[in-house]
Formats: sequence, structure tokens, C-alpha cells
Amino acid sequence: MTEPPEETRLQRLMSGLKQQGIDDRKVLHAMEITPRDLFVPELFLDRSWEDSAIPINCGQTISQPYIVALMTQALKIEGRHRVLEIGTGSGYQTAILARLARYVYTIERYRSLMVEAETRHRRLLLENIIYRFGDGWDGWPEQAPFDRILVTAALPDVPTDLLNQLKPKGILVGPLGKGSTQILVRYTRTADGFEREDMSDVRFVPLISGVAKEA
Repeated sequence: MTEPPEETRLQRLMSGLKQQGIDDRKVLHAMEITPRDLFVPELFLDRSWEDSAIPINCGQTISQPYIVALMTQALKIEGRHRVLEIGTGSGYQTAILARLARYVYTIERYRSLMVEAETRHRRLLLENIIYRFGDGWDGWPEQAPFDRILVTAALPDVPTDLLNQLKPKGILVGPLGKGSTQILVRYTRTADGFEREDMSDVRFVPLISGVAKEA
């Protein structure tokens, strides 16, 4: 059976995102023009346009496109915003954010993943991304406060230190929970503290403190 052309698979993916409730046109456009196959390991290239998570190096994953779109839409990014991303991974989510925000500050605990992501972003001519090899738990205090924060690994507890790096009315989105399934939450900073909204069940690798030692 012949594989459908890439354009057809992309169109099918975009149609699926819309059917699942992704209706932010800017988010949909960013997803459409960002080549997911650039971020997928060669072994899984034939799955690039599937709406499913895919393994990458260091035991990490490139998230399901629907989850990437859902989390990005939940952030309500505006063009002037500075966004902090915890967990660069393959760099796919970073690239989507970079097409929507003024600057993206991204932190990765695996140096090899960070270097590979930076190479991919250069190929896409994305020049508004600032990288840090470090511990995502700490956030990026020197660059705080941020308009938006996205956490791409499961938080075991309320991320107080990260929440404190939000601007007034700032938003943090990320998975919260210690089990195999977590709840995707959105925190909004208010004059009285933080409002929490639970969004949907998700599955992410856990957020681990410290930087990784690689062979």
C-alpha cells in the first residue's frame, strides 16, 4: 500500500487538531509551517505526521501534536511576550513557541538534546530562542519575570519557584502529578495569588532536578 504524500498527511493532522478543539488560528498556522519530521529520529520518520508521541534520545519523547497544540493554545501567547520553556527536548515545542512569542527562553538538562535542538532551529532560521543547559526546577531568575511559562515534563508538586517568576496576569501551563497519568493545569497570576484551572489528563515523563550526566 502506497504511503500518502506528506502534504496529505499534514492536512489530515491539521484537520484532526481542529476536530479536537484547537481553534487558535495562530497556533494552527505555527503547527502547519513547522516541519515535525525535522525533529523526529530517523527511525520514526514515517510517523512524523501521526498524532502520537514519539521516542527521542535520552529517554525523552516528542509530544503528540495535539498536546503541543493544546498546551500552546492554553498559554494565550501574544507577539510581545517573553516565554520560558522548561524542557527543550527535541526542540519541536520550542519552535512552535518561537513563531508566536517575541522571545523564548528554553532550559534543557541534557546537553546533547539542547545542541541538537539548536541546530534544528538554525535550519528554520529561528533567531529569537535563548538556550540554557541547566536545572529546569530553578527556572531562569536572571531573566524573570516572564509573561508565560510552559513546563514539558510532569511536575510532582505545585511549582512555587516557577510561579513566582511570572509577571502579574502571567500564565504557567504544565502537567501536574506523580503517577503515570497527570492533569494538565493552567495557573494564572492574580493580585491575590494564583488561580488554577485543571484541563485534561496527560502523560509526560517526570521533571527531574539537576543536570544529566551523559556518556
